[in-house]
Amino acid sequence: MVRNLRSGETIKRGADEETPSASTRKTSIMMAALRAVHEGRLDLEEPITYEARFAQEVASGMFRYLTPGIVISLRDAITGMMVLSDNVCTKMVFERLTLEEVDGYCKSIGMSGTHHRFLIPPLALSPDHSLRSVTTTTARDQVFLLQAILDAQFSQQAADTLRCSQALCRYALETLKNQILRYAIPSRLPFGTVVAHKGGTGKRGRMNAGIVYRGEEPFYAIAVFTDEVPQVMPDGTPGYTIALETIGRLSRACWDNFQR
Repeated sequence: MVRNLRSGETIKRGADEETPSASTRKTSIMMAALRAVHEGRLDLEEPITYEARFAQEVASGMFRYLTPGIVISLRDAITGMMVLSDNVCTKMVFERLTLEEVDGYCKSIGMSGTHHRFLIPPLALSPDHSLRSVTTTTARDQVFLLQAILDAQFSQQAADTLRCSQALCRYALETLKNQILRYAIPSRLPFGTVVAHKGGTGKRGRMNAGIVYRGEEPFYAIAVFTDEVPQVMPDGTPGYTIALETIGRLSRACWDNFQR
């Protein structure tokens, strides 16, 4: 699903089809945590000690290679979860919530096609897994969430929809802008283009959802999910390479055509 944020034009294909979310789910985890901060149940400055147990069954990020005992804040854990997709940090954040709380939060704000089912998907998960074996979402839900975060920068009503303050929504957008990984949506855009986004690596696909800026202004929102991508394409190219390249090409098509 793509939305031209200047004209409101929306283009979609299978936007309501549930698909593995991979780490795109972390944007809603972040917002559920910020809702809890807004309600006074969590504190962004709360210290969290990195324990060895956090590195078990984790295959992303850098914290798993560091020495246990490091102390960071909840704010820093959210940052690590989002900008490097570090699943040690994801565990730190998610342990302060419950699976039911995060799933219920999504439903309460209108993300009816999003279902949080696990803290961290098992590493041994087979590529032919069922959808009920993983957290699932839809392109429409992800564009809705990104649009709500964007609107909340200037709209109290949008912030209320997210059960957060405008200040916390500004923090959320800035965290999305700080994303370090530049594949997929940003990959074919001019160097330095601001993209507030979160990607994901699934067992059989790649995903990315974000807001692309042109200069200082939000230009378009895009959410692309690929699934059932072969490990190797007929020409020998790894499937994930084609998945990421397809997302990048779709993003570039929006960049070029929405200017007209």
